[in-house]
Amino acid sequence: MQSLYLAWRYISFHRVQSFLLVLALALIVAVPLVLNSVLSATESQLTARADATPMLIGSRGSSLDLTMSSLYFSDDQPGRITLASSERVWDSGFAVAIPLYNRFRAQQAPVIGTTLDYFDFRDLSLAEGRSLAVLGEVVLGARFAERTGLGPGDTVITSPDNLFDLAGSYPLRLRVVGVLAANGSPDDTALFVDLKTAWVIEGIGHGHEDIDPPTDSESDNQVANAAITQYREITEENLDSFHFHGDPESYPLTAVIADPYDERSATLLRGRYLDSEDPEQLVIPQTVISSLLDQLFAIKAIFDGILWVVATATLLTLSLTVYLSWQLRRGERYTLYKLGSHRLTVVRLLATEALLLIALSLLVAAALHVIVSPLASELATTWMVSNN
Repeated sequence: MQSLYLAWRYISFHRVQSFLLVLALALIVAVPLVLNSVLSATESQLTARADATPMLIGSRGSSLDLTMSSLYFSDDQPGRITLASSERVWDSGFAVAIPLYNRFRAQQAPVIGTTLDYFDFRDLSLAEGRSLAVLGEVVLGARFAERTGLGPGDTVITSPDNLFDLAGSYPLRLRVVGVLAANGSPDDTALFVDLKTAWVIEGIGHGHEDIDPPTDSESDNQVANAAITQYREITEENLDSFHFHGDPESYPLTAVIADPYDERSATLLRGRYLDSEDPEQLVIPQTVISSLLDQLFAIKAIFDGILWVVATATLLTLSLTVYLSWQLRRGERYTLYKLGSHRLTVVRLLATEALLLIALSLLVAAALHVIVSPLASELATTWMVSNN
């Protein structure tokens, strides 16, 4: 007990030195723990999302880009397909087709064009407001709504596709009609509109704006151009004027989620996309994500090796610090010997100090792990959305 008291008094007196030692040891322990928590949350989210999505159909090319764009709404842009691709799945009679169009952004968040089937497929429920019903409406993900403070009755403007494209279409002002309940997935960070609204943003559909009649001093040949407004908005007054040009089956999509009715239907549907000359491909997200995780954990193994080297170097440095401290405390040991202390008593005192520092380091490491672990899921979602 006396050794513990003396050790604590020494550590308390040398606060700065003790603090640095405790912090260094705590980081050696905490960093691998925190890293494993984040990676475990990432693996869990990636796997859960992929397992819940039986099949994806998209343009032939990178299956990873297609999967990350369609499941996690990353910035990767796979090749486009058309609405005919969705009709092809429906016509097969093997699966429900859920079209997706992920191209536009609003306040750095993805704007996803889809159908109401998507909300049922993902088991998404509303926390506020109602679902999509009219052209120009948007439903917000929970995290996006929390970050921006927007809710039913507010508006949000999509980001311009190209600031230097003077001939391009202006952003669309969307009316917020609902906010989804949080479900801990990339859906929380997104905005959802119906496909026709996404095509209006694309410029395929458009309405006609009324222009104030010319005054006597103005020419009767008044011309409307893109400089009149800085964005478009669909209102009750101009809703009926919005229309689309061209064949609907040629309208763009980025992917189609195929939800087979049964295992036999899934097998038959896969067989329809085996031709390498087919411009479309069928992807199994579970397989793609499994391959991605293999690469991720291969990188983690390399990182762990580097971490061990750094940890070893840090421990050697700390050992040198302790040794130098031992040499500087030679006078203290001499005083203890003169007072009649046994050599083992001195060794026990120093060992108690070391154990006390280690115990404090473990407590700090545990505290860091407890603080960061609840944030691991959010960090994983942020990583998936913004770094893929």
